[in-house]
Amino acid sequence: MTIYCIRFLLICLFFLGMNSLMGQDSFTTYFQPQLAFNYKVLPFYSHNLTIGNRNYIYRDGETQFQGRNLDITHFSTFSSGANSSLGLGLMYRFRELFEPERNNEFRLTQQMNITSRPLIARYGHRLRSEQRIFPDLTIHRFRYRFTLDFPLQGEKVDVRETYMILNAEALLSAGRGMSSQFDQRFTATLGWLLEEDLQWQVGLEYRMEDYTASTRPVLFLNSSLVFSL
Repeated sequence: MTIYCIRFLLICLFFLGMNSLMGQDSFTTYFQPQLAFNYKVLPFYSHNLTIGNRNYIYRDGETQFQGRNLDITHFSTFSSGANSSLGLGLMYRFRELFEPERNNEFRLTQQMNITSRPLIARYGHRLRSEQRIFPDLTIHRFRYRFTLDFPLQGEKVDVRETYMILNAEALLSAGRGMSSQFDQRFTATLGWLLEEDLQWQVGLEYRMEDYTASTRPVLFLNSSLVFSL
């Protein structure tokens, strides 16, 4: 019953949000599928490789389907304690393939993650700094994300069972010759543990970009298939 109530709530929130947001000229919606591979090298050291594609499905007041960018990301994570980790990441974003007037991006990421599980739910705090490198500009971005995840059946997630992930993230971007930009993101994700080493996740992410200046509302329809090797 819990699962069906949450699904119904998410569907209602989605359609209510879409109805109000689509009336705004600046509103954009993306569909973003991802394929991720997790590999543990040592008990305290693991790799993650993710390939993702972002596509327009609504912009400029019109429904359309058009590719925007392709991302390839690699992360190395080092466990620094029972509930903490440090990570280093590299990402390359192919943008010119889809929009020739836009530049590709190379991104460096450093992060710290702390989690706790006092009861059934797990809480997570993530601090991340990024250097977004373009041909003519480097943007420094600082991020804080709070995450709550929990099983929807029982006290832990078993095979063929579902779980929920909720998070809120604040971002600050700064660079030479540009005004500081503040963004806020909210995400709700429903996941299925299909096999011991395979997960499927679908979710909605709402972003308020540059909300201290001219707010640009953005909605993401996300889908991820995650393999643990």
